[in-house]
Amino acid sequence: MTTSERRPRAGASRVGRPRRSSPVMLEEAAAELFLEQSYDGTTIDEISTRAGVARTTFFNYFGSKGDLLWVELDAAIPRLRAALDAPEGPTPGLESVEAALSRVADGISAARVPWAIAHRDLMGTTAELQATGLARLLEVVDVIARHLSRREPTLGDAGARAAASAIAGAAMAGAAQWIGTGTARGPLADHIREAVQPVIVGWRARIGAVD
Repeated sequence: MTTSERRPRAGASRVGRPRRSSPVMLEEAAAELFLEQSYDGTTIDEISTRAGVARTTFFNYFGSKGDLLWVELDAAIPRLRAALDAPEGPTPGLESVEAALSRVADGISAARVPWAIAHRDLMGTTAELQATGLARLLEVVDVIARHLSRREPTLGDAGARAAASAIAGAAMAGAAQWIGTGTARGPLADHIREAVQPVIVGWRARIGAVD
C-alpha cells in the first residue's frame, strides 16, 4: 500500500469515534477521580490533567470544582426560564409550571443521571452538594415565583413565592426518587409530574377558595 493510499483524501470524512468536547471530558475525568480518591481529595489541576486540557480550559466552562456536581441542573434552569417566559397560552399559571418542568425533564435522558448525587457516598460529595444545592434551589424558586406572580395574580407576591417553593421542592424530590430508582427508573418527567401534581392541585384549590 502506498503512502497516498494510506492517507485520507483532502475533504474526505474521517471514520471513527468523534472527539468529545472539553466539558464532557472534564466531567468524566472528575467522576473517575472522585471515585478513586474522593471529592475532597481531588484538585482542579488533577481533573484538568486527567481530561488532557489546560487548567485555564477548566475555568472556561466551570467556575469551581463544585459546579461539576450540578451540570444537568445548571443547564436545566435556563431552559425552565425560557419555557416559562414563552408567549402565554391558555394553560393557567400553576399548570403551565408543571408542563414546563415536564418539558425540561424530557430533555434529560437516563444516561445523564447526575453521578455526583447517585454515587455521593462513594465520591464523598454529600457535604458539597448540601453546601451548593440551596443556591440552585432558590434560583429555581425565583424563576417559578416570577412566573406565578405574573400569571396567578390572586396569589400575590408572598403566595407566589410560597407556591413556587412547594413546587420546586416537589420537583427536586421527584428527581431524587428518579436518581435513586436505579436502572428501572423510567423517564424523569414521569417522576417530576407524580411529585408536582399534588402540589399544583392543592394550590389550585387554595386559589379557588380565595376567589
